[in-house]
Amino acid sequence: MTSEKAVATATGSIPVASLGKTLMHEHIFVTSPEVQQNWPDYPEQWDEEEQIAEAVRRLAALKAEGFDTLVDLTVIGLGRYVPRVVRVAEQADVNVIVATGAYVLNELPVYFHYRGPGTPAGGPDRLAEFFVRDITEGITGTAARAAILKCVTDEAGLTKDVDRVLRSVAHAHRETGVPITTHTHSGLRRGLDQQKVFREEGVDLSRVIIGHSGDTDDYHYLEELASNGSYLGMDRFGLETVPFEKRVEIVAEMCKRGYANRMVLSHDTSCFSDMSDPVRRRRMNPNWRWTHIPQDVVPALRERGVTQEQIDLMLIENPQQIFGTQGGY
Repeated sequence: MTSEKAVATATGSIPVASLGKTLMHEHIFVTSPEVQQNWPDYPEQWDEEEQIAEAVRRLAALKAEGFDTLVDLTVIGLGRYVPRVVRVAEQADVNVIVATGAYVLNELPVYFHYRGPGTPAGGPDRLAEFFVRDITEGITGTAARAAILKCVTDEAGLTKDVDRVLRSVAHAHRETGVPITTHTHSGLRRGLDQQKVFREEGVDLSRVIIGHSGDTDDYHYLEELASNGSYLGMDRFGLETVPFEKRVEIVAEMCKRGYANRMVLSHDTSCFSDMSDPVRRRRMNPNWRWTHIPQDVVPALRERGVTQEQIDLMLIENPQQIFGTQGGY
């Protein structure tokens, strides 16, 4: 039973059964450390104390809507700095789960080009070594341990380095047992590429969330992912690359087809991100906020016939099942 199991958060382990309503794919801070360090007056105007206070405020608003847990999938490549996240979590009444892994669209950082399997120097899998350390020992500068692995397959597909990251994530998963979650380009059906690699590495696909699946209404693709055993991340609500009504329609249709037990919901938004111009991003996506699901998405799903039982599956029971299935293999 998951009620007897625990999951690591930014401020310590908690019972899996106490996760409550959970957003499974979010970010608190997405930053560009090399830009910040070398051009500190860059236009996005990062102010650490101001942004920490804003994150605490937004988590309080999420808590007021009845949510208890947020999964922060900011990993290497997105400016992960867990000591800052811990400061936020210590002031918030929401559980924050942190991740390890790498956000690699095409090529790994140069550091890894000369270390590890398939490189000129060879040697052990330094990526998997780092991921396992984050999970089992804790993240440098904190007592926090990662509780989920993250990797990416986007438009470029399975490049040499993307393939390498997926296999390193698979190795770390099999050693530690923590779940895998992904970023995909659903229009190019990249989730199937990910499942292929994971299957080759012996991964139980029921312990994988294929992210950004709600970006497509290719139901054959979505049903294939789910039939292979994986969860579907319907996790970009508020991002208007797909209109609100279409995102709701996709989830409602998959519920009608019997897949409520294979979906999780989220926004993939952040308190601060310098990945794109923040003013333009807010103008184009005015509802891209952590309270969008409780305030707008859930009522819209209910109007389309999605039951409270199905909503609870996607927001409460499925996350508990994902984090409650534990142990390496």
